[in-house]
Amino acid sequence: IEPIITEKMTAEGEKLGKYAFVVNRNSNKLQIKDAVESAYNVKVVSVNTTIHPGKSKTKYTKSGMVEGKVGTYKKAVVTLNEGETIDFYSNI
Repeated sequence: IEPIITEKMTAEGEKLGKYAFVVNRNSNKLQIKDAVESAYNVKVVSVNTTIHPGKSKTKYTKSGMVEGKVGTYKKAVVTLNEGETIDFYSNI
């Protein structure tokens, strides 16, 4: 669905060649591998997935307590071949 661009994942991308994406919950590792290879024109070595459960969040504001929920999502960490990179900032 979208790449995860954080300081930690940027550092892992530069050092280890690992990149993280938010993916569809029903997709499997083979589908994720094919999608990343076709979208970014790279060779994927491995795919690790985790499902992050939704959480209830509460904020205290001037108007009182506001409650909400963060949705459940599936995260895939993709490892690329040696020397290959994905540049997320080229389209900015």
